[in-house]
Amino acid sequence: MSIVPELDMPKKEKWGSKMGVILAVAGSAVGLGNFLRFPSQAANNGGGAFMLPYLISFLVLGIPICWCEWTMGRLGGRFGQNNGPGILFALWQRGPSKVLGGVTLLVPVAVYFYYVIVEAWCLDYAIAFLSGGIAEQFDGLSRSADSAGEVISRSGEYFGTVVGSGDHGDSLESRLIWLVPACFVINFFIIYRGVTKGIEIFCKFAMPLLIGCACIILVRALTLPDVVVVNPNGSETVRSVSGGLGFMWNPQWEKLSDPSVWLAAAGQIFFTMSVGFGLILCYASYLRKNDDVVLTSLTASSTNEFCEVILGGLIIIPCAFLFLGAENAKGGTFGLGFVTMPAIMHFMPGGQLFGGMWFGLLFLAAVTSTLSMLQPTIAFIEDGFGLGRAASVAVLVVVTFIGAAPVFYFSGGLTALDHTDFWCNFLMIVAALGQVLVFGWIIGAARGVREANRGADFALPRFMPFVIRYVTPTFLIIVLVMWFVEESPDKLRGMIPQTAGNMAERGVYEDAIRGHFADTLTEDEIDVRVAELLGEKGVPEPLPQIVASYSEDAKAARETARKYAPVALGVFAGVLFMVALLIVLTHIACRVRISKALETARQVDRDLELV
Repeated sequence: MSIVPELDMPKKEKWGSKMGVILAVAGSAVGLGNFLRFPSQAANNGGGAFMLPYLISFLVLGIPICWCEWTMGRLGGRFGQNNGPGILFALWQRGPSKVLGGVTLLVPVAVYFYYVIVEAWCLDYAIAFLSGGIAEQFDGLSRSADSAGEVISRSGEYFGTVVGSGDHGDSLESRLIWLVPACFVINFFIIYRGVTKGIEIFCKFAMPLLIGCACIILVRALTLPDVVVVNPNGSETVRSVSGGLGFMWNPQWEKLSDPSVWLAAAGQIFFTMSVGFGLILCYASYLRKNDDVVLTSLTASSTNEFCEVILGGLIIIPCAFLFLGAENAKGGTFGLGFVTMPAIMHFMPGGQLFGGMWFGLLFLAAVTSTLSMLQPTIAFIEDGFGLGRAASVAVLVVVTFIGAAPVFYFSGGLTALDHTDFWCNFLMIVAALGQVLVFGWIIGAARGVREANRGADFALPRFMPFVIRYVTPTFLIIVLVMWFVEESPDKLRGMIPQTAGNMAERGVYEDAIRGHFADTLTEDEIDVRVAELLGEKGVPEPLPQIVASYSEDAKAARETARKYAPVALGVFAGVLFMVALLIVLTHIACRVRISKALETARQVDRDLELV
């Protein structure tokens, strides 16, 4: 008679094939960050020079953290746990592991709150391109490069209408009112089918289709003919794709001395590789005891890097330079993706088809990412509270709907989305640091590396324990401090109406000064002029003559910022509430059901005591 207690645990799934897990993990990483965020970060942070801190971050942060998460995830699966809190508690049965486990749940769920909305944007644009709706926005405009400014303007207006960025509640008047629920249905239908029949099967079809579409667009982009632009003085300028590639990748070595460039590179690695999310912990837990994690993780990471550097890095910026000029080839993530790219397609031969294909692949990339955001919480509900698949999915539908609804409604200036994204990125770094410390100092880097080498097609380098124990945590702490010092002050001030209003008002005047001197002074010289004219902070009285005509615009910006500040504060309060709630739920689950499951696992698999 067995002395092992019977537990009413859900039947554990396993990946059907190595290719399936590689494509699923790559799909979780390959998303909008590859095709939209990376080109923006590279173009705005030194071009080719950006690749040096990016590569260092990839080697020192991305790969080591991936190996840690894959190893801990596979080991947690042997304990019968497929969720971050359960896995971390199995490896370190102390209070801090519950806090860290709660954070690993919060990040993917909170990211889903806004990511599903951006997913709906992609679907809207794909439909609009294929139906001819985008082309209608540019009626009456020529396809000559001279009309680039007007094309960009109309594209920006269309984007604002689609996403409802004009004011809170405007999103209710767009097609998103039914496209967002449609994305919910698609995501949860696939999740309901489970890991093998849902996520794995979808990624096996979606990832090759996504990469195939991107390759077709890349070939079209690199074979575009030169564009002749007539200058105001009557002379002609010839722009080429090769010139666009040079604009994108020629290194600006002076940028390497700017700490913000290194911060941007490290942040991009976190965002694109999905490290610190808790996603890899979950996916790796469905591996078998001796399944390889070393080569498998490298393969998934390499697939992600191919999509990012080769596909994402060679399409948007060169095409924008070719058709729209250098002044429109830089911008933020959403600006490049949803304003610049539709404008590019207006000029590109066959743009309607290629535009539909582009936003179609972005939609697929978004779906593969959102699936990975949902699965860890589904697994936690199943493992921690014993609910079946249907009940777990129903609970998460309600939770994510409640979380996404405010982000969707408070669309004015995309304030709720922007602040949710910021705090998720911050907590992502915190979670990654915690996981590396658990691997390197609680499990022990040497023992952890031995576990990683179990069943590996090749062993980890002998110096890896030192890197994981000392180098990676040190780099992470530096990134965390830099992130907080460089990025958080403006976000925190943006929660106070009066302060937010003053910042917005000054921002209008700063932009006016920069625009005035853009053609005659360098960036450093412009910074000096801004300080001379406006002072170090606040808004001077009386206003300098050069910006006096912008006073009405500045006052409008001030009032808008004051109006949006409570939303930013609400997001911050909501994040704190979710952290506290998930820590409490993690504590309850670990004390009762997960603890019993761990004891059962140890009785069944005696080798677990030796790890």
